[in-house]
Amino acid sequence: MSTGSTGSTGSTGSTGSASDVVVAVVQTAPGDDPERNLRTITDLAEEAARRGARVAVFPEYSSYFSAELGPSYLEAAESTDGPFVSHLTGLADRLGLVLVAGLVAVSPDPARFENLLVAVAPDRGVVATYSKQHLYDAFGGQESRWIVPGPLAVAATFEVGGLVFGLQTCYDLRFPEVTRTLVDAGADVVLMPAEWVRGPLKQHHWTTLLTARALENTVYVAAADHAPPVGVGCSTIVDPTGVALASVGDEVDVMALGRVSADRIAAVRRTNPSLALRRYDVVPRRRDDVPPAGSGSDRE
Repeated sequence: MSTGSTGSTGSTGSTGSASDVVVAVVQTAPGDDPERNLRTITDLAEEAARRGARVAVFPEYSSYFSAELGPSYLEAAESTDGPFVSHLTGLADRLGLVLVAGLVAVSPDPARFENLLVAVAPDRGVVATYSKQHLYDAFGGQESRWIVPGPLAVAATFEVGGLVFGLQTCYDLRFPEVTRTLVDAGADVVLMPAEWVRGPLKQHHWTTLLTARALENTVYVAAADHAPPVGVGCSTIVDPTGVALASVGDEVDVMALGRVSADRIAAVRRTNPSLALRRYDVVPRRRDDVPPAGSGSDRE
């Protein structure tokens, strides 16, 4: 693992192969000025491309963030053909880089918005979207007051360089079934934009759960969080053995880069064939477990 104020590059220890893809996790502090957020994304995406990344992951709420979860989010909500995604599309085309970021999106419910991840690929536009399934109605928070939970639908994945990338976000990390569903759909790398808020033991929870999801599924996990003081930071890329390839600490507007490899996944699974040996499947609950609308502003 290596760290640095301008980013980090991790390696599997090899010189790379045709099935290797360099991934950047970008740690920012989005705010309530969408144009400023886009300028930050543009600058850091350009840096990621210069450093050889083919996929760059930005945090949850990259399009808009306010300390108070409330009506301002409804005013800032956009569709996937709005200015935020349109800008990402042009940027992806120009840089030859897949961009993944969190969008405050309009929903059919005018009183609530959708917490959406979008993946935009060069010359292909939007290749995957994911709506946050597990809302943070815990630890005193009540996200469902303002956010519509995502459907229990087909896993959100896309392919780059022969590797399959899957999408989930933030509080979903506490539910191992989400990651296992992505792996069952073929994901080799799980991308995890987040706004993992600070609090007692929260950094410990973040790093422990990221490691567990990688280790138990023998996949890579690449997670991009908000920088402190709101988020815990510690954006990181974890390999299929649970080892952090690259990470950053509490800095803002920095990135960590790591090389993800199909050969590495295959080698780990020859030694630890836990996916092949498992005896349980993951299936949705019989009812669509949508929590009732509540109140509050805390998030994770």
